[in-house]
Amino acid sequence: MDWGSLIGVALALAGVLSAHMLDGGRIGSLLQPAAFTIVFIGTLGAVLLQTRLPVFIRGIRMLRWVFKPPQDNRQALARDINLWSHAARREGFLSLETYMRSNRDPFTVKGLRLIIDGIDPIKLREILEAETYAFEVEQRQAVKIWEAAGGYSPTIGILGAVLGLIHVMENLSDPTKLGGGIAVAFVATIYGVGFANLIFLPVSNRLKSIVTQAISQQEMITEALLAIATGENPRVIEERLAAYLR
Repeated sequence: MDWGSLIGVALALAGVLSAHMLDGGRIGSLLQPAAFTIVFIGTLGAVLLQTRLPVFIRGIRMLRWVFKPPQDNRQALARDINLWSHAARREGFLSLETYMRSNRDPFTVKGLRLIIDGIDPIKLREILEAETYAFEVEQRQAVKIWEAAGGYSPTIGILGAVLGLIHVMENLSDPTKLGGGIAVAFVATIYGVGFANLIFLPVSNRLKSIVTQAISQQEMITEALLAIATGENPRVIEERLAAYLR
């Protein structure tokens, strides 16, 4: 569990609510179902309109990474690669089959299998780089739903404010209905800007950093496997991996 993310969400909400209460406001005045419906459902619809459904679902599932990010295995991976390089140098590429069977990462398994099959190193690089590119495109498309939501949300909040003011203008003859319309107008703007800057955009940026780390790990694997395939000295491979670990 990433406690920093949880603390960040709590601080962001506490800061807004505390400032509201210090000015004499009530928490209840910020709870406007109509404003929430306009902003949240409107933003959801806009994002779905620009995104294919499988990509949208993948992006929603990635939300859990904000609070429970994938484990950074680069240190352990570097130790494994050191074992692979020594085994390949002493016993040949067929000795990597044992490590391939015990590995659970599909990308790594594919690379080890290609080495065992004796594929040309140039072709090995092409295949693994194509896999990395496809992975990057897939992940970044999913992350973009949060960035898109951060762009649409404030504008839809303004749309909610205009709708609230229209409601006010329609009921100028009935003062009892003016307060509700004005409240929806202002709270919709708060929801739009708040969702964008406290949730959607921070989530987008956090997921981008996680995806970048995953891509870096695949690039690290690619360089290591290529070095093993070309018969480089394990010491040289170890020094090369140090750059990725830094």
